[in-house]
Amino acid sequence: MKQQQTEAVQAAIIYSTVNQFTNKHPAFTKGGIRALIFNENINGLAKAGAVVRIGRKVLIDETKFFAWVESQNQGGA
Repeated sequence: MKQQQTEAVQAAIIYSTVNQFTNKHPAFTKGGIRALIFNENINGLAKAGAVVRIGRKVLIDETKFFAWVESQNQGGA
């Protein structure tokens, strides 16, 4: 049972490069995403765990990124 849960969680994780992410989600520009990643420690993106680094490769965890985006809207009208 525990293994099934782990496999389900792993299947739900989607990592994308900046280029892949912006092609898939055209509302976000490459420059905008790069700026968010550059300032990840200031804007809370790092705390959300949405940016993963493997060597020089930077990947975006889409689920965590959109959860972070949603959290940015909590103070809205």
